[in-house]
Amino acid sequence: MRQLLLSVSIAAALGLVATGCQRNQNPAPAAATPAAPAAAAEKIVDEHSYAQPDKVRTTDLALDLAIDFDRKTIAGTATYALDWVDKSATQLVLDSRDLTIEKAEGQSADGKWEPLKFALADKDKVLGSALTIETPNRPAKVRVSYVTSPEASGLQWLAPSMTEGKQTPFMFSQSQQIHARSWVPLQDTPQIRFTYSANVKSPANVMVLMSADNDPKAARDGEYSFKMPQKIPSYLLAIAAGDLVFKEIGARSGVWAEPAMVDKAVAEFDDTEKMIDAAEGLYGPYRWGRYDLLVLPPSFPYGGMENPRLTFATPTVIVGDKSLVSLIAHELAHSWSGNLVTFATDKDSWLNEGTTTYVQSRITEALYGKDMADMEEVIDRDELKSEFATLDPKLQRLSLKPGTLADPDDQSSATVYTKGAWFLQFLEKRFGREVFDPWLKGYFDHFAFQSITTSQFRDYLKANLIDKHPNVVTMQEVDQWLYEPGIPATAPKVESAKFSTVNAARIAWQGSATLPDKVITGAWGTQEWVHFLEGMPETLKPEQLQQLDTAYHFTGTPNGEIAMRWYPLAERSGYTAAREEMGKFLERVGRRKLILPVYKALVATPDGLAFAEQAFAKARPATHPITAGSVEAIIAEAKAKAPAAPVAPAAQ
Repeated sequence: MRQLLLSVSIAAALGLVATGCQRNQNPAPAAATPAAPAAAAEKIVDEHSYAQPDKVRTTDLALDLAIDFDRKTIAGTATYALDWVDKSATQLVLDSRDLTIEKAEGQSADGKWEPLKFALADKDKVLGSALTIETPNRPAKVRVSYVTSPEASGLQWLAPSMTEGKQTPFMFSQSQQIHARSWVPLQDTPQIRFTYSANVKSPANVMVLMSADNDPKAARDGEYSFKMPQKIPSYLLAIAAGDLVFKEIGARSGVWAEPAMVDKAVAEFDDTEKMIDAAEGLYGPYRWGRYDLLVLPPSFPYGGMENPRLTFATPTVIVGDKSLVSLIAHELAHSWSGNLVTFATDKDSWLNEGTTTYVQSRITEALYGKDMADMEEVIDRDELKSEFATLDPKLQRLSLKPGTLADPDDQSSATVYTKGAWFLQFLEKRFGREVFDPWLKGYFDHFAFQSITTSQFRDYLKANLIDKHPNVVTMQEVDQWLYEPGIPATAPKVESAKFSTVNAARIAWQGSATLPDKVITGAWGTQEWVHFLEGMPETLKPEQLQQLDTAYHFTGTPNGEIAMRWYPLAERSGYTAAREEMGKFLERVGRRKLILPVYKALVATPDGLAFAEQAFAKARPATHPITAGSVEAIIAEAKAKAPAAPVAPAAQ
């Protein structure tokens, strides 16, 4: 997921890949020796799920759903094909959050559905409620009838006025990290992988899409059917409905978007097919059939979400110059690292995001050159350095200890994205690409369609890379990366020649108040401007910001990566001229990476806190529940720390 993108896209801030030219729509997985199932290798405990994979596992999920925009609900049934691992088990425990459970049924040997007793536990703030279904006869299939809440954390409902076209409502899901349970009762843990199918009814004026086999030629008729033949974890279950049209990019890629946005998106993302080719050249065939993109409204809380066959993408990366399309490289990379080989629990999220950020960089280098890849890595690592300066050391480990993470939404992106990618680059530099690239491709093949832990990764690394090429990297060095906080001293450095020019221009301006020559800045893209702003002191004089603003029009910029750096600098520096456009930015954009730094800068002063509350009140109706929770927490924490107003003396 691109929670964050230039940083997590450019890689991590806080929300792609193989040989051969085969282009089958559903190519068979490459031959490889299968790994032992994760459950057999070690006892895996998912602290963020009530499910009991050691007793029973979902192998297939069949959904029959109806979307109700007026009530803001999805209602229907979920049917689970079950593998009873423990032949003495008598319960099926599912994860749920704010669901109304109407009934549970089990299918008997003669095919008839019989009622089952069930109980919904009290709600935990993070985990939701355990749904326990009594299954004394261990049926092969169980069916649950349910209705979602209008406040489901994994769904956002947008009125027509909040969309691009202003005519048709819009709904979309965000299941990662553990929000799938808010719109489907299920075993919401990445340990469980399942195929799925769905029949969905909707108003006839919307197109429905899922993370499955969407048909670009499907008629908009209010009834849709989907199949996902590859096994996926629950966080990759996705649905969207709205005024959506399709335009092709390549033979197996295209864009879904609102009519007013689709041409802009196609132009911005027209290198997608080349990205797939580059990724396949490195890491083997793309195994998911099509790779399409769905451009969501600006309220989408992340940069992108790697839902298989249908990446969800923020429109904030559509800036007209392709400078932010590393987002697409990142989400495509997940087709190998994350969707194909998946972390077994949130304690090992780096296996998804760190590996993906590394692969993203390789795709970026292949298509746009080493200069671009280097600039993005420098930006990522500068943000990591900043985050690690205050981050609890226990969150700086790649493999987190049990009990470290109360809410998986609160993981350190600098750790899982940037430190994870840096570790793989360390291995690449030591062994050389001629050795490391085939090893990484073999890793994807070996663990394809499985969920694994850091210890399984470590064992495979030792047996297939470290031991086969002795005296290059020690396991002590590996363990320092995996299990210790911070960045090892042996980490490879990266420098950007283009940033040397940016640094010189910034330093010269600070010393002389003379802006760099337009010949220099005219060639700068988003990455150079981001680095220019990130290198500024904590505060500047208002007149200095006015000079920059007059020359470069930072206030009101449509580029979110620049805005998220300019507005906090303006606020810290007392440059109130930026306030009006800052408020519009906070009202228009819901991507957490872009707006949370602005809110954090605002709440540092009483006046800014008041402005933040006003801005959020305007933005709240179109804000995604995940984003709203983050903003509310920032405001609440600031208000709790604010000094109490003086009490007037009592009248004498």
